[in-house]
Amino acid sequence: MDTEIIRAIILGIVQGITEFFPISSTAHLILFPWFFGWEGRVDTLSFDIALHTGTLAAIVICFFKDWIEILTKRPKLLSLLILSTIPGGLCGFFFDDLVETTLRSPLIISISLTGIGVFMFLSERHYKKRMIKSSLGAITLSDAILIGFAQAVALIPGVSRSGITISTALFRGVSRETAAKYSFLMATPIIAGATILEGISMINVGDFRGDISLFAAGIAASFLSGLGAIKFLMIFFRKYSLRVFVYYRFALAFIIIAVMLLHYYG
Repeated sequence: MDTEIIRAIILGIVQGITEFFPISSTAHLILFPWFFGWEGRVDTLSFDIALHTGTLAAIVICFFKDWIEILTKRPKLLSLLILSTIPGGLCGFFFDDLVETTLRSPLIISISLTGIGVFMFLSERHYKKRMIKSSLGAITLSDAILIGFAQAVALIPGVSRSGITISTALFRGVSRETAAKYSFLMATPIIAGATILEGISMINVGDFRGDISLFAAGIAASFLSGLGAIKFLMIFFRKYSLRVFVYYRFALAFIIIAVMLLHYYG
């Protein structure tokens, strides 16, 4: 099998898992080529966008029935989800260039991994002291606003959309499983909007690089791994906390700094 195809599949799996695990998909898509010296078609923004279409398909399929119910029978929840989406949408529109250039450095990623890791850890400690809101219907207007602003911060590589939004929900007393479900539902329009806008932009400037087989392999891998990641997390959060992901974030940040020092002094 062609080396580029293998790399595309690997990055597709990485995207599918890390898009939903609270460890930052953007960070991992930047770090894998950086760690292993991968260049070429898989190390392009157009390929990253293609991988997001796979995870978008996964999240739509997993929550298709929920979205039908929300659109037809739950106008209040729909309004809250729309409200939560606005801050991230506006920040993505106005700060896209900054995010895609200046903020994609390994140093910023390591800082984000550590800082949000601490935030996630504290949310778990605070969570045990709160009355628990165990259904989507219990989420309030103020919850939706705060979670929405948290999602806007997730534009910074290394933050993790699911990590910061779930943690913010925990601070607000929302159960882990409900927080994860709200986070994934809220991510649907954000991922769709970002994918469409970036795709249109790249078509306009002629920046789509890569053959069909390469993109197809990456999209299929991100779709299948994304399905598995969502189903796993919805079961995982019924019993377990965010702490294992916190420890992973700290370990990855340490590795990034170590590699940077080796490159600098090597």
